[in-house]
Amino acid sequence: MRALRVLLLTVITVGLLGATAYGAGFAVRHYDERRDAAAEPGTPASVPTTAPSTSAAPTGGPTTTPTTTPTPTPPEPRNVLEPGANGTKVRELQQRLFQLAWLPETTTGRYDATTRTAVSGFQGKRGFKATGVVDQRTWKRLVAMTKTPTHDQLFNILHPGPAILGAGDSGEDVRDLQARLVSIQWLFGDVSGRYDDTTVEAVRGFQAKLEIPVTGEVDQRTLDRLYAMTSAPTHEAMYNLGNHPGALDARCKVGRALCIDKTSQTLRWVVDGKVRQTLDVRFGASYSPTREGLFHVYVKDADHVSRLYGSEMPFSMFFSGGQAVHYSSDFAARGYAGASHGCVNVRDHDGLAWLFDQVHVGDAVVVYWS
Repeated sequence: MRALRVLLLTVITVGLLGATAYGAGFAVRHYDERRDAAAEPGTPASVPTTAPSTSAAPTGGPTTTPTTTPTPTPPEPRNVLEPGANGTKVRELQQRLFQLAWLPETTTGRYDATTRTAVSGFQGKRGFKATGVVDQRTWKRLVAMTKTPTHDQLFNILHPGPAILGAGDSGEDVRDLQARLVSIQWLFGDVSGRYDDTTVEAVRGFQAKLEIPVTGEVDQRTLDRLYAMTSAPTHEAMYNLGNHPGALDARCKVGRALCIDKTSQTLRWVVDGKVRQTLDVRFGASYSPTREGLFHVYVKDADHVSRLYGSEMPFSMFFSGGQAVHYSSDFAARGYAGASHGCVNVRDHDGLAWLFDQVHVGDAVVVYWS
């Protein structure tokens, strides 16, 4: 009996020990399987239960900087035209500048100094840098402000425009026209206010001289050219109330002489007793009178500027100390409302320019009362 209990107790003990050993082995195997599974990527065991933090940048490894492709710089735009250029494009430039009164109507096709000056003026007027070189900006503005020239305009094939004045017309405009033609010696005699045959021939001569269409009628081109060469006539000139010189002084009738009549306020250029030109003049004030007598031109200076007064004295012909015959812009603008400082002022710029070329140093100057 006792032996049976011992046997049963032994069996139970062995069983318990085996179960314990089996449980321990199962636990070890289960632990190893989980560890192995965690080591294999892609299995559920490898997915962390919480999301990794992204607040900190990884350290210890090289960083990669994104690369960007640089934007290419566009090339500088080329100039359209530059000084020294020649050809039809230059003619177009010149014609467009003419439309804006920066150049004469006649084109040359040469980008010369005159053209460069005109371009500089146009640029400065528009607030551009005045380089005298036609860049893209200058060209676009010029094109926007002008009309495309025709073939005839580019190559100076001129056509007469609509007549503004012509044969049979009369009135103030005709008087103005005739007075201007008288001042540049294309018309002689009194201003009548009638566009007669004499006026037609005078206009034809003027047009031929300037190489514009010869019609005897006044179109806009003819009027523009005439206005550019003359000043606005006075009421006296338009109505023949101007100065009528008296008899020539005897000293003016021999050789070459500037015959200056204080009574009629005229200067006559006389060669061998024949009057070649007559100009209106004014003299010095009472405190600086123009000297009278026989003198001779001792020096000529086309661009003289007074050192005493700082004023310009174009076409100066000195005959007595600092007194000279010269053009006066003040006389042209104010007429006889002013006076000189002793010189003989002339208001007809183009008339005096012509006379200046005729007079020689040594020619007589006679200043007298008639």
